[in-house]
Amino acid sequence: MNIRPLADRIVIKMVEAEETTKSGIILAGTAKEKPQVAEVLAVGPGGVVDGKEIKMELKVGDKVLMSKYAGTEIKLDGQEYTILRQSDVLAVVE
Repeated sequence: MNIRPLADRIVIKMVEAEETTKSGIILAGTAKEKPQVAEVLAVGPGGVVDGKEIKMELKVGDKVLMSKYAGTEIKLDGQEYTILRQSDVLAVVE
């Protein structure tokens, strides 16, 4: 990957949605929800953004829960990524 996020932005890749429910029902492609869990692939340096000092609290490899329609989706080398601000991340999944 050749993406280097700037300021308080991060690059994430969505974790694939489950193909079956816990009870074993196989989901059709249209029945799956858009996944909200992603893996952090790159983190910007932080710094001063809109007059405020931003400290980056996320690191590469973190699994995060994000807002459903946050960020900008891009396609690079056949892979889909999302670039979003650290503030659009709701929680770190441990």
